[in-house]
Amino acid sequence: MRIFITGGAGCLGSNLIEHWIPAGHEILVLDNFATGKREVLPDVAGLRVVEGSVTDAELVDRLVAEFRPEVLVHSAASYKDPNDWENDAATNVQGSINVCRSAERHGVLRIINFQTALCYGRPESVPIPVSAPVAPFTSYGISKVAGEQFLMMSTLPVISLRLANITGPRLAIGPIPTFYKRLKAGQKCFCSDTVRDFLDMADFIALMDRLIVEDLPSGVYNVSTGEGHSIKEIFDLVADYVNVTLSEPVPVVPPGADDVPAVVLDPSETEKRIGWKAQYGFAETIRRQLAWYDAHGVTDIFSHLASPKA
Repeated sequence: MRIFITGGAGCLGSNLIEHWIPAGHEILVLDNFATGKREVLPDVAGLRVVEGSVTDAELVDRLVAEFRPEVLVHSAASYKDPNDWENDAATNVQGSINVCRSAERHGVLRIINFQTALCYGRPESVPIPVSAPVAPFTSYGISKVAGEQFLMMSTLPVISLRLANITGPRLAIGPIPTFYKRLKAGQKCFCSDTVRDFLDMADFIALMDRLIVEDLPSGVYNVSTGEGHSIKEIFDLVADYVNVTLSEPVPVVPPGADDVPAVVLDPSETEKRIGWKAQYGFAETIRRQLAWYDAHGVTDIFSHLASPKA
């Protein structure tokens, strides 16, 4: 298949590329490398990488017209600066509109959008059903919700995935790599008193394999194991993995004012409508991530894609 991935140099996009290129798919990536890394996308057959932004409507339209993708995976997003409302709106709202309009003009078969679980804001209860109201309160969340809502107005089939915390190669932010690095270095840690859900990259990729080829219902889907786990549980798993015993308990601190105490997505509708279900449990997911760090370090630039032989 021909697959156009916006933001393809990010963690999710680059993992999909590593999986799809050996399978024979042809992939075009558009990325401005604001957060993604060019080094994770070496020159390999079947992959073309263009530096640019989804905010550039003419560029997006030209690439879609030339490449004629069957599927468009919209992974590009702005989230680095919570006070940069303008850039978040330009990328997450107008960029989504640009992608959608070009896909409609040039015969793309379906759009797959990546949405943040922060779309639900501070939920009243967990796990959060996909029918729960969206209530974002950050620039990133607000702009991502607006972009999703524009996409869902498209004349094309659109599947928007509201994602749990996905672990896998090149995950270099969050509690797992932080605890791993600090405990290995003999440094102190603390845990926020929060609960999150964690999904293994292999489960995410298995879902994406289905979405690009099967005629599945349009709509929004929660993608998660449905299980919530505390940050303290992650700390304990990492400490056990690296064989560190503390002289005193790790501090557990209240969540910050801009944090959400618990975000756990209910995937039951996704499981029912798509027939997909996560296979990896929490402890195995965390340990698989830690084993990757053992092999490659805590880095977001390592690539498994083989460069052409000289």
